[in-house]
Amino acid sequence: MSKGVLLVNLGSPDSTDPRDVKRYLGEFLMDERVIDVPLWARNILVKGIILNTRPKKSAEAYQKIWWEEGSPLIVLSERLRDKIDEHTSIPIVLAMRYGKPNIKSGLQQLQDMGVDEVLIFPLYPQFAMATTETILVLAEELRKEFFPEMTFTSVPAFYNHPDYIRTLATSISERLKGVDFQHLLFSYHGVPERHIRKSDITKSHCKIDGSCCVTPSPAHQFCYRHQCFETTRLVAEYLDLKENTYSVSFQSRLGFDPWLQPYTDRTIERFGKQGMKKLAIVTPAFVSDCLETLEEIAMEGEEIFHEVGGKDFTVVPCLNDRDDWVKVLSRWIDEWAHSNPVEA
Repeated sequence: MSKGVLLVNLGSPDSTDPRDVKRYLGEFLMDERVIDVPLWARNILVKGIILNTRPKKSAEAYQKIWWEEGSPLIVLSERLRDKIDEHTSIPIVLAMRYGKPNIKSGLQQLQDMGVDEVLIFPLYPQFAMATTETILVLAEELRKEFFPEMTFTSVPAFYNHPDYIRTLATSISERLKGVDFQHLLFSYHGVPERHIRKSDITKSHCKIDGSCCVTPSPAHQFCYRHQCFETTRLVAEYLDLKENTYSVSFQSRLGFDPWLQPYTDRTIERFGKQGMKKLAIVTPAFVSDCLETLEEIAMEGEEIFHEVGGKDFTVVPCLNDRDDWVKVLSRWIDEWAHSNPVEA
């Protein structure tokens, strides 16, 4: 058996051209684990409404954050792959769940290298239907159809892994060293509340009532909300943050269904209206800076804060290709390569 790794991130449009953005959004939003309604309803919502209104606005947002080398998320993911490749002894290939390079081409690349035992590595700390699960489901479908000789292992959600917590906490303390801030907001990507209930393997634990996420349950293995709060708790503990100096919110909601609350934009607005002048914000659902961190938080979030009287708005970058993060991922991969599974 020859081993190799497929790192998988979310993906990005090929360019900021509205046509490329429309193509990307179509693939993304038609995923039944992203918009989990019947196909006929998803077709009406996505193809009939969203793709006729949103691509131009999204293209303008991408234009604000696009780098000379291309999409920040793609460029940062490539840098991460290249650095890991220097530290590990087995092939490392990068793929995106949506857009290019896709998962099928990544698996083909590994097969061409003689790899038949693949570690699927979703670059998401917390488990969610619309991130980790959709990657693993698609990878397995592709394996059955095109790569039957391959075997897959997947990296479990690492939201509470001591290596991850230490690296995330270090990145926060480094960015905020010497920064006078009143509050640290942990902003996670939002998901519809129904996704939390759908992922509940007990079918009864997740009530999103304020207590279920802190009550031990097997459901927590796949509960995005619990994992976000747990990441926050562990980082706050590591950094010795005082109570009421940090909190959790959720960004990037879509549509009118109830999504996880409190919402980030409204939280930023509330803080400013309450007289807060100095806010810091970190986005631990992402390991690579992207549209949601560079435009939605660093630009729109700061604008909201300033509009309601806030003054200093400090954004902590994602882990990206930090050397300590590269070492952590490389060590996890090497442990797997030598048959010691990565465990949280």
